[in-house]
Amino acid sequence: MCNLCSITTNQAAIIALFRVMNRYVGNLPPMPGVFPAYPARVVRNANTGRELTMMRWGMPPPPRAGGYPVTNIRNTSSPHWRAWLKPENRCLVPFNSFAEYAPEPNPETKKKDVVWFALNDDRPLAAFGGIWTEFRGDRGTKSKPIPGPHLVYGFLTTAPNAVVEPIHPKPCS
Repeated sequence: MCNLCSITTNQAAIIALFRVMNRYVGNLPPMPGVFPAYPARVVRNANTGRELTMMRWGMPPPPRAGGYPVTNIRNTSSPHWRAWLKPENRCLVPFNSFAEYAPEPNPETKKKDVVWFALNDDRPLAAFGGIWTEFRGDRGTKSKPIPGPHLVYGFLTTAPNAVVEPIHPKPCS
């Protein structure tokens, strides 16, 4: 999963599946498009039990990464990620489907198509494993930065399976 997913399941189903004890998100509409830098639903462990909260997608980058938030983390042996791999910084990011760009442009549009993936045609609720932290800098768009602190998260990624590999043959970085 690179940089687009969808969560259309209601929060009652999320609360039931992930045994959420607390929720601090109010009423949530379906999110047919979840993009980096924007808030999304995240389930994390807290002192009072498992909770559903909103976090922005994109972890603080390693110093040499150019300053852009990191949405997908694959090199968990990097010292940069080590502190956030502890149980208290792990999270689940609910989704119903995720997307990758097709490897070649569509001959008609000359653009790469977006290819959606789900566990099956019913698009049941699932979750990506991830890590989270509090970030004290600005987030949001360059034209409209939002001062921190922010709760932020990123997905832990691995090599694609046989279904995803023909579309996206390498892990996201």
